[in-house]
This record gives sequence, C-alpha cells and structure tokens, in this order.
Amino acid sequence: MSDAVGAADRDVCFDVDGTATYGTVHIPAHGAGQRLAAALLLAGSGPTDRNGDVPCLNVNPRTLRLIAGVLGAQGIMSLRFDKYFSGQTGGGAYAKDPAKIDLDAYIRQAIAGYDALRAQPEAREEALLIAGHSEGGLYALLLARSVRPRPAGVALIQPQADRLLSSIELQATEQLNAVVAAGQHEPAVAARNAEGIKRAIGDFRAGRLVNVTGLLPEIVRLLAPGLLSATNERYVRADDAVRPTAVAAGIAPGTRVLVTAGTMDINVPVPTIRPLADALVKAGTTGPGLRVLEGVDHFLHEAGEERSGSSLAPAVVAALTEWAGPYAVARP
Repeated sequence: MSDAVGAADRDVCFDVDGTATYGTVHIPAHGAGQRLAAALLLAGSGPTDRNGDVPCLNVNPRTLRLIAGVLGAQGIMSLRFDKYFSGQTGGGAYAKDPAKIDLDAYIRQAIAGYDALRAQPEAREEALLIAGHSEGGLYALLLARSVRPRPAGVALIQPQADRLLSSIELQATEQLNAVVAAGQHEPAVAARNAEGIKRAIGDFRAGRLVNVTGLLPEIVRLLAPGLLSATNERYVRADDAVRPTAVAAGIAPGTRVLVTAGTMDINVPVPTIRPLADALVKAGTTGPGLRVLEGVDHFLHEAGEERSGSSLAPAVVAALTEWAGPYAVARP
C-alpha cells in the first residue's frame, strides 16, 4: 500500500429480475490495494433516487449522497442506487404494469445491490454494512436477515418503525393536531376525521371498500396513495403486513446497530422508534443503539433549514461517525 488512491465515484449497473439497476459507488481516498468497509445505502419511500431526492416532487434533500460523504470521510466506501421508478433505473420490468410490483421485488433489488457492493474490488467482505433512511430502514432490517454474508453493521436512520398504514395513521393524526393548534379547524372536526382515518384503514386491511366520505380534503390526499390507489395496493398490503419490531428480533446477535430518531421528525416521531430500538437490544445487537437527535427533522437537517441543505445536521454526522468508528480508516 505504498501508493495513495484518490477519492472517486464509480458508476455501476447490476441486473435483477430483468431490470438494469443503476447506481454510484463512492470510494474514499485509500492506499493502493487496501480493502475498505463498504456500506449499502437504501432510500426512503416513493420514487426516491440514489441521492435521496424525489425530483418530480421538488424534494431534494440529498440524504443518501450526504450520508455517503460522511461515511467516505471515515474511509468507508458505499453503494447507492436508483430503485424502481426512480432515476436512471425507472420502472424496469414493471414499467408497463406498475401494479404488479410488491415489497419482495424491492428487497430482491436491494439484495442484488448488496451483492454488487460485495463484488467491488475495494470491498472488505467481513466489513459489509447496510444503512437505510425512512422506509429504507425497514428494507435494511429485512435485508440484514436475508443476505450472506450477514452485515457487520446496520444503521436505521429515522426508520419506518411500525406497520406502514399505522405510520400513515399517525402522520394524518399529527396533521389534524397541527391544524387544530393553528385554529384552522375545531377539535370536533379533527376527532371525526381521526375516527374516519381509523375506519378507512380498517376497511383496507379487511379487504373492504374504503370510504373516505366526509374526511377533510387534505386528509384524503394523504391517505390516497396508500388506500385509494389500485397501482399501489399490492405493495401497500405487503408492506403493511410487516411488523418492524418482529423483523428486528431476528437480527443476528453482535450486529453493530445505530437507530436515529429526530425530535423534529413529524414523519417518524421518537416514541414510535423506541420499541424498535428495544427489540434490537433484546436481539443481542451491539453498537450505539438508539440516538435521539435534538432539533433534527426527517430529512436529517436541523429544523428550519432548507430541504436542499448542503450538509447533514451535526448530530446526524456525530451519530453516523460513532456507528462507523470500528470500520474507519485513516486517510492515506
């Protein structure tokens, strides 16, 4: 390792189920011939691309790209990819019939990404890691139980910590509380809508026709992608059947785990994450475990900062750095 190799990004493409999946491998500066710890980065819900952005919605927090940078500063390489219906990958095998895609298809795609990362010449097989943001946290849990070799560490960054529709119910209820607090609706209206949300989710889970009559338009808009979309139905049913705490119970003992919860995260409030963190402790995992991040929102910025901020909140950087500690290498 007499010569230094400069930091670089490498475009990669791997195939899964007939779909060419495109991604970026970030390789930090290292010594020639040196093997590095390697992390697979998994994006959140919806058409979120390899950088953690949803350009079609003008949501560009660069979450995964920034995480790759933090890990790279520790000497850890990473792979992030455009999952189905995002970026260069697009719909792939499901482009003509999006309603056919389900949770397993996304997990198979992530497994293929893990294998592609392991195959990189700089990757150290005994130090493979997985880090998932938001719904990607659930994917990370499922992946950690499925791949071989098992990951040495898993980071769950503001993760989906409950069943999908339970999370949506919580978000809708929080939205109702916010409009009442702002004086936009009376408490009685919010109470009727809260009951309507429970009823609509119960109908969906039972396979009955979902009735959103009488709900506020903003609540209907929030529920529509999960409860009223024939295109999303198969996926939503599969995801909603998964209980993250039950998955966490099967994570291999000794896995180094980080779970972050931002106090300003309205998508995944801190109390919903604690049971998941507890389940991981009971499973015998090690590492930092739960880190509550003061003033941090769902996109890993400090509250009030633009979503397109150029850096992660310092508390996020500190948590990731702590988790990555055993795998860090000095810059050449």
